[in-house]
Amino acid sequence: MSNAKVLPLLEPAEAAAPCCPPLTERPMNAAEAETAAKMFKALGDPVRLRLFSAVASHEGGEACVCDISDVGVSQPTVSHHLKKLKAAGLLTSERRGTWVYYRVEPSVLAAMGKLLTAAGTS
Repeated sequence: MSNAKVLPLLEPAEAAAPCCPPLTERPMNAAEAETAAKMFKALGDPVRLRLFSAVASHEGGEACVCDISDVGVSQPTVSHHLKKLKAAGLLTSERRGTWVYYRVEPSVLAAMGKLLTAAGTS
């Protein structure tokens, strides 16, 4: 007899709400500004932006750290930058054996796009 619980399925990423309204829709409140600033601050570093882009554009939508670490800095520095991207909510990760695979948080690209898009044009 098993004590395993059945976990509920999450809704698809498309159903996720963006972090903030489009900038042209209304002024952000403090919490929305904090969330958006955290994301953009994480992407404000060229190495982090390259790592985020490498993960986002990688075939299958996820990348092993072994495939994206050639960004001109040491491996510990790559790990530091990936940790910052995860802390900002931009990436998720999964350990598989000795490697870690990274994936862009499902609603992030859509949320950032909506934030920078004029209301009514999306």
